[in-house]
Amino acid sequence: MRPASRLFSFVLAAVCAATATAAAATPPRSVGVMTFADADTLVLADWRGGRLHAITLPPAPAGSAAPFNLKDVAAPIARALHTRPEHLRFEDMAFRPGSGLAYITLSVSRGKGTPSPALVAVDATGRVRPVDLATARSRSARIDDAPAADQVFWRDVPAATFTVTDMVRRDGKLYVAGLSNASFASTLRVFDFPFQGRATASSIEMYHPVHNQVETRAPIRRMVIATLDGEPTLVAAFTCSPLVTIPLRDLKDGAHIAAKTIAEFGWGSAPVSMVAFDGQQGPQVLLTHSHKSADLLSVADIATASAAPGLDKPIRWPAEPLLGVRSTYVPLSGVMRLDNQNADFLAALRRDEATGAMQLVSMRKGLFLRLSDFVNEYDFADFQYGPNDGWRGVHGMLRTDEGFADLAPKKAP
Repeated sequence: MRPASRLFSFVLAAVCAATATAAAATPPRSVGVMTFADADTLVLADWRGGRLHAITLPPAPAGSAAPFNLKDVAAPIARALHTRPEHLRFEDMAFRPGSGLAYITLSVSRGKGTPSPALVAVDATGRVRPVDLATARSRSARIDDAPAADQVFWRDVPAATFTVTDMVRRDGKLYVAGLSNASFASTLRVFDFPFQGRATASSIEMYHPVHNQVETRAPIRRMVIATLDGEPTLVAAFTCSPLVTIPLRDLKDGAHIAAKTIAEFGWGSAPVSMVAFDGQQGPQVLLTHSHKSADLLSVADIATASAAPGLDKPIRWPAEPLLGVRSTYVPLSGVMRLDNQNADFLAALRRDEATGAMQLVSMRKGLFLRLSDFVNEYDFADFQYGPNDGWRGVHGMLRTDEGFADLAPKKAP
């Protein structure tokens, strides 16, 4: 146990657990982070209401595996919600398993009052279907230990907006990261799902190599569950940008957990999305950031690092800005949210760098780029692929994926 744990061990008894009161839910007062508990159940975090809402969606037919190429998704969403694109604040995005549908949570400005929560489903053609949150069938769980209403950051950012920062489900449990009102504010809540009984809460500390300190306040921002050497383990990222592991078996009510720091990916950025999938080299985890390129890690490397002693020394800036498990550079930046679309594609909400338009676009797993984002040697009309150039087929596939099938059949000499 780290010194901070010993020094403040008396607070363990004061860690407040959330209470999961399963009840027919009133409509959400806000929407933010979400995750699919199963193909027909979407769990939404409602920070204004201090609740989680499990919404039962109407059945959806088996969806198309077609890639998304929506260059201005805000326009059709605004029309469907009878508002203007500039009144939309995009909160989160998740793909409904097996449906080919992206679900997006939004806050809609209606003037000077509190924004209205909204949820829409979008298909690859750009068709938008709003979900009526006022009439949707749902159950909810209350979060009793949310940050105080008068606690703010940067004058106008309520701390309560960080009550839930990410959620993931496994084996009948919903793991919920975020802030609480306890002295050790970084909290992991665990709910039985479907909601029943009383949730548990564990406070979290971790060593942050960039800051060279043990931190107990800033919450986990993104996380996945991976099996490391047979042990189900939370792999989690914090702002600025350490990566830690926490065995699920350690998450017990009132526990104070020292997460093991296994990597430092640099400073001045926040985790945006973390997804796990099976790649050509086995299970992988992709972590995207707000202000830097993405990091691709193999689960095998994460397991090796997690079995070793954790990091406990600061970075040596600027000569050694990175520490721990090594990642592969992936050219993904400017992404607001990323999710697994299906076995072949990832899909991203991102802003066009010139117009600011919100896009919803797909990219192939393993390649992690869109060819049409660039103009390069291959794109000139007189360019010819060599007879053994393996990129010809790849580029043809990507051009077709991205809506440029007419440009795909470039010929070899």
